[in-house]
Amino acid sequence: MGKFKFPTTSAPPDLSTMATYLTSGAVRNVVVMVGAGISTAAGIPDFRSPKTGLYHNLSRLNLPYAEAVFDIDYFRRRPEAFYMLAHELYPGKFRPTMFHSFIKLLEERGMLRRVYTQNIDTLERIAGVSDDKIVEAHGSFAENHCIDCGKEMTKEALEAKMKKNEIPKCKRCGGLVKPDIVFFGEALPTRFFKLTTADLQAADLIIVAGTSLQVHPFASLPLQVSCPRILFNLESVGDFGRRKSDVIVLGPCDEGVHKLAEKCEWDKQLDELWSKTAIVKNVEEEELEAAKTQKEVLECINKAAEEDLKSVVEEKQEASVNGDNAADETFVTATESVEIEDITFSIEELDISAKEEEAQA
Repeated sequence: MGKFKFPTTSAPPDLSTMATYLTSGAVRNVVVMVGAGISTAAGIPDFRSPKTGLYHNLSRLNLPYAEAVFDIDYFRRRPEAFYMLAHELYPGKFRPTMFHSFIKLLEERGMLRRVYTQNIDTLERIAGVSDDKIVEAHGSFAENHCIDCGKEMTKEALEAKMKKNEIPKCKRCGGLVKPDIVFFGEALPTRFFKLTTADLQAADLIIVAGTSLQVHPFASLPLQVSCPRILFNLESVGDFGRRKSDVIVLGPCDEGVHKLAEKCEWDKQLDELWSKTAIVKNVEEEELEAAKTQKEVLECINKAAEEDLKSVVEEKQEASVNGDNAADETFVTATESVEIEDITFSIEELDISAKEEEAQA
């Protein structure tokens, strides 16, 4: 099999050139490097975009500076700030994007050497990419450990704590537990440094997508190869465009990678892979969510009734102290009694309805 050669014409290579290269049989070791930009189509904000980025929207947490939410020293002092954010970003709420499915497509075709991701959302895993093909350079929600003694907490145990709005703590030493996300002040996973050298030496194509290439050492990876490179991004980053074999595709990552799949005649396979990632809730899950909502409504009404009853008692006591007219007091008491009975009746109705649904489930 002859080695593919890029055109020697003055015109720079484009997606068609890369499609020809990908389908030539010469590409067996694709290394993909991705950032938050490939997950924005899933509804997850990136970090640094003005007005819409994650750091811009963290003001409600009253942080001393935006990056503090991922600072290990700040986490020790105020872990609730991170866990407020974790509730929004936790896996299970988001569907992988078309780009995630393209990575899976490369694996199915035997072409994926590795995907290096800066993302903590685990969408590569959810898209079906094998664990051994993934390097989560900045960690992820996949595992959780105590920051003091290192004891692991299961995903189920951490989720249970989060659902109760409790801060997860270690059963062994009482230390704080957090997902294995790399915070500022922590080292990157050893797997990152163990695999990069061999992967980059073996690579015959680099695909970079959805990253500002500002955070090192990740940002230096595309500099360490001599093979062709493709960038899918909203803007040009790093040194892309300085090499004759670079191809830059500006715009949404999903759109760009789907165009590449079309030119490779892989678009049908890509669409099928992406369709399998759809989040479908079964009837039981929907009923549980409905029951939870009804329970929350019931609790709110119970609380309101208790507050109303407390208010009535206080008003009675105040009226008695002030020596209000007995007839007026009797009228007010009778009126308030009717209102309380109405509230109690509504509560009982909801409670009976909730119990009936639970029995049917």
